[in-house]
Amino acid sequence: MTSDIISYYFPDLSQKQKEQFAELDELYRFWNARINLISRKDIDMLYLHHILHSLAIAKLISFLPGEKVLDVGTGGGFPGIPLAIMFPETDFHLVDSIGKKIKVVQEVALGCGLTNVRASHARAEQIDEKFHFVVSRAVTRLSEFYPWVKGKFEKKSMNTLQNGILYLKGGDLAKEIKESGLKTELIPLSKYFKEDYFDSKFVVYIPQ
Repeated sequence: MTSDIISYYFPDLSQKQKEQFAELDELYRFWNARINLISRKDIDMLYLHHILHSLAIAKLISFLPGEKVLDVGTGGGFPGIPLAIMFPETDFHLVDSIGKKIKVVQEVALGCGLTNVRASHARAEQIDEKFHFVVSRAVTRLSEFYPWVKGKFEKKSMNTLQNGILYLKGGDLAKEIKESGLKTELIPLSKYFKEDYFDSKFVVYIPQ
């Protein structure tokens, strides 16, 4: 699968963005061979399972110039790197507690010329900043995740969506949401993408 799937779902990309998305294949293959981030089988599905999945958030919201977004438990840079390509004037801070993963994030960001990405080897609780949005991809249960980031939000909202969390998660989430006690909105990704892979996947939006 190639980067064409990104252009199919996001037809308004600039030439530079198309080139950056295309470059991710070689960059991730190179680094994945050195630091195993994605299974060998899954690397062939990079665009569907990782990049397009990350960009589901961009179907829900367009981040604005000057907004600050924190990506918690970014791993190899998902969803932060694809979102940073999509929104070049938004500031992204990608954090992970595993240093070698952050090394890959820094190298990939450098490799495709991203100037709006910072990457920190840290836990979310250690980041002493305020953000408009927090994004993440299935790091842990919501009841565990929320305490890491509460209190990290700018008070003033700039966007059509109120500042909050945009959490990519799959499966039956009813019990997990109930357990968290949080006010959430559940958006099915099948609303945006026709591939079977997205049938049981969601964005969980938690306004602050």
